[in-house]
Amino acid sequence: QVQLVESGGGLVQPGGSLRLSCAASRYIFSFNAMAWYRQAPGKERELIADITSSGSTAYVDSVRGRFSISRDNTKNTLYLQMNSLKPEDTAVYYCNADLATVQFWGQGTQVTVSS
Repeated sequence: QVQLVESGGGLVQPGGSLRLSCAASRYIFSFNAMAWYRQAPGKERELIADITSSGSTAYVDSVRGRFSISRDNTKNTLYLQMNSLKPEDTAVYYCNADLATVQFWGQGTQVTVSS
């Protein structure tokens, strides 16, 4: 069992930045991969960024160049640095841990981009 707790969401103006954190209850170095998803009102949950155990990263086109995913194995924490935020980035952001045979999710953190 893995508990994931996201933090760092909030209200930000367009063009602003936020950094999301996801604290895991156990060592993350053993995870196959970790990822950030988001779900906007009325839309399906979508994968926006992931990072493998070796540190390889991937991004959906809509956030590439603006968002950066990273992990600190010493702190068992996953991060998402979000820059140049747009109103269309408004969503609940979820942390995901992939342990190959099972996945775990955090409870989500709300990000609202509005002036």
